[in-house]
Amino acid sequence: MRVRKAVFPAAGLGTRFLPATKAQPKEMLPIVDKPTIQYVIEEAVQSGIQDVIIVTGRGKNAIEDHFDRSLELEQVLLQKGRTDLVAEIQKISSLISVSYIRQKEPLGLGHAILVTRNLIGNEPFAVFLGDDIIDSEVPCMGQMVQVFGRYGNTIVAVQEVSRQEVRHYGIIDGIEVSDRIFEVKDMVEKPEPERAPSNLAIIGRYILPPEIFDLLEETKPDEGGEIQLTNALRALLKTQRIYGYRFEGKRYDAGNKLGFLKATVEFALKRRDLAKEFAEYLKTLKV
Repeated sequence: MRVRKAVFPAAGLGTRFLPATKAQPKEMLPIVDKPTIQYVIEEAVQSGIQDVIIVTGRGKNAIEDHFDRSLELEQVLLQKGRTDLVAEIQKISSLISVSYIRQKEPLGLGHAILVTRNLIGNEPFAVFLGDDIIDSEVPCMGQMVQVFGRYGNTIVAVQEVSRQEVRHYGIIDGIEVSDRIFEVKDMVEKPEPERAPSNLAIIGRYILPPEIFDLLEETKPDEGGEIQLTNALRALLKTQRIYGYRFEGKRYDAGNKLGFLKATVEFALKRRDLAKEFAEYLKTLKV
C-alpha cells in the first residue's frame, strides 16, 4: 500500500528559541532564506507524498499564510519586473495539497498525531518532525518509503549517537536484519547511558500504520501530561513488527540553537550565490 499522506506536528511553543518565537512560529525561522518547515515539506514532495496535514495551534497563522497565495505581493513584484521572485513564491503555494487541524492543548507528539485520525483514514502515513532537517541525495522519507515497500511494517528512522547523547532520544533495542535495517525488539525513551540498549536513536521520521490511532487513544499520559508516541509504538510491537532504518544523509537538529546555526552555515556554503564570499568571510573570524 502506498504512503500518500503525511502528518507534520507544528503546535509547539518553541520555547528554546525565545524571544524569537514569542510572536512567530518556530517552524518559520529561516535557514538562510527558507523557513525550516519548507525544507521538510519539500522532502515530503520529493518522497512522493501527496497530502500533508499540518497540526497547528494558536499563533501559527504564519504557516498557513506561507503556503497560501499572496496576490498583493505577486502584484508588487510584477510591477517591479521581478518575475523570478514571482515564480519562486508561486512555487511554494503549489508544492503540495496542505490541510490544517488544531491541537487545542499541548499534550505531546502522540496526541498531535491522534487529532489527525479522521483526515488520515485507514491507511499507512508518514510523520515528519520539523526539528530534524536532513540533507541527503535521496530524501530520507523517500528511502523509508522504499523500505516500507519491502517490509510493509512500521518504519522509524534511526541514527547512531554517542553514549552521552542517548538520554535525549528514544533508543531502539534491535537486531540488524539487512544493511541499515533493524528489527526492533523494544524501545526506551531517554535512557541513562548505562541503561541504553544501543546507541541507535529514533529521529523525526516515521511511517505508521492506521492501527496506531487505537493505541494512542489507549495510551495513558506521562508524568508531564503528554501522550508519548514511543509508548504506543511499544504496544504496537506486541502485534506487529517494527523496523528501524539507519538512513543515508546528514541530519541537523534545528530544534536547538547550535544545530540551527550549523544548518544555516552549511546550507549557505552549498549556495552558489553565497558560498565563495561567505567562506572567505568565515576565514576572517577569530574565536
